[in-house]
Amino acid sequence: MTLYGAITFMQAHRKDSTVGVFWLNAAETWIDITKPKVYSNPLSLGIGGKTSTQTHWFSESGLLDVFVFLGPTPKDVIHAYSDLTGYTTLPAEFSIAYHQCRWNYVSDEDVRDVDRKFDKNNIPYDVIWLDLEYTDEKKYFTFDPHTFPDPLGMESQLDSHARKLVVLIDPHIKNTNDYPIVEELKSKGLAVRNKDGNIYEGWCWPGSAHWIDCFSPEAQKWWSSLFQYNAFKGTAPNLHIWNDMNEPSVFNGPETTMPKDNLHYGNWEHRDVHNINGLTFVNATYNALLARDPKNPKRPFVLTRSYYAGSQRMGAMWTGDNQASWDHLAASIPMILSNNIVGFPFSGADVGGFFGNPSKELLTRWYQAGIFYPFFRAHAHIDTRRREPYLAGEPYKSIITRAIRLRYQLLPMWYTAFHSASQTGEPILKPHYYVHPADEPAFAIDDQFYIGSSGLLAKPVVSEGADTISIYLPPGEEYFHYFDYTAYRGAGKSVTLPAPLDEIPLLM
Repeated sequence: MTLYGAITFMQAHRKDSTVGVFWLNAAETWIDITKPKVYSNPLSLGIGGKTSTQTHWFSESGLLDVFVFLGPTPKDVIHAYSDLTGYTTLPAEFSIAYHQCRWNYVSDEDVRDVDRKFDKNNIPYDVIWLDLEYTDEKKYFTFDPHTFPDPLGMESQLDSHARKLVVLIDPHIKNTNDYPIVEELKSKGLAVRNKDGNIYEGWCWPGSAHWIDCFSPEAQKWWSSLFQYNAFKGTAPNLHIWNDMNEPSVFNGPETTMPKDNLHYGNWEHRDVHNINGLTFVNATYNALLARDPKNPKRPFVLTRSYYAGSQRMGAMWTGDNQASWDHLAASIPMILSNNIVGFPFSGADVGGFFGNPSKELLTRWYQAGIFYPFFRAHAHIDTRRREPYLAGEPYKSIITRAIRLRYQLLPMWYTAFHSASQTGEPILKPHYYVHPADEPAFAIDDQFYIGSSGLLAKPVVSEGADTISIYLPPGEEYFHYFDYTAYRGAGKSVTLPAPLDEIPLLM
């Protein structure tokens, strides 16, 4: 199945009791969850049954290796799990600010122009991104000499405002003549092999390609050498990396990935290690960025699409190619909450939706939600209209700008939450049951959340045309509207908040 990432960690919660199960297996894994109703005696009249939850786990290959975490609280479970798999990285501050991306900014002058227009419109941002088209004919570790003739000048302009550039580097290496990187990959035997032991050839963005085998220690060392400033020409210290398509995605492969009988380092079949292939790649990239300047190392930023338990130690993830639709906006919140409670809180979704053109209302509401994603990036497909915030027109431009500025006003709170996550495994976005484990009627809530230990409670608007929103408040707690200080007393039920387009529902 073409899933981007898999963390085979399940939690079960009832009033004042949480347990967790982590299934440690690198092969593709399925989990069936059923909720049968059980009757003590089918002949007994008037005696109701009870619903139980049963799970069935099965992996394509490998050993049965299971860890059980006994809690008793959600905090205890996630702390023990994080002790086992590692804590989320403490990111550099720029990486928890706003990221501006699309496929693609078409030239270095285009990047400079976008940078200038953000400043002209007084909209803060910290990072701008380059998707695939910056390369010379889709050859990674190159810049197109026609459209990006002066990458260092571009990076210097960004650096003058303490801004960063992120570029795409994928694991498939173009199979073509006069490309030293693919020649080295083949001559040094560092690529994934097919079942016959020959270098595997598949099809991805560059066309014919080979895949680096990051299970190999020698391949990891070689990969690290490619990021050195004298090797990756045109790069500066303010350049960071985006690892995409690392599941791996193979356009002409079975189930859009590589054959399961491909061979990795140590003659491991791909079927045995499929779910950690992306982790090994982002790990190699993370270490490569650290090695760029060993005398003055700086925390790298790496975004990965594919991930497994432990990937949180290297960087951020996003939920992949979403649609510019209201239902995909709504779905982003439980998806990100899920990643937060399985140890990978540095997560986000493409603000505005990757495919399609959002309405002005949807784009505005998505920014109002996106400012609460731990990883906050706008992204769009190459066929979509340009949608930088300063192009939205009024009143949308001003509303979006205020939302982005709120993210910046709260950066100390966000950084504190990331620090806590890096030390204890605590989620950055916390679902209701995590904060109130005894509030049984509200266990299923997955569309509102607390942010770190700040006491902030947010519920983004995710439906078209809404001007109010219903938010659940636990019994015995008093909340205040973040902007006008209206008091709301929790009584174990929902209260209605005003939510016109220019207002973000946020309590404290």
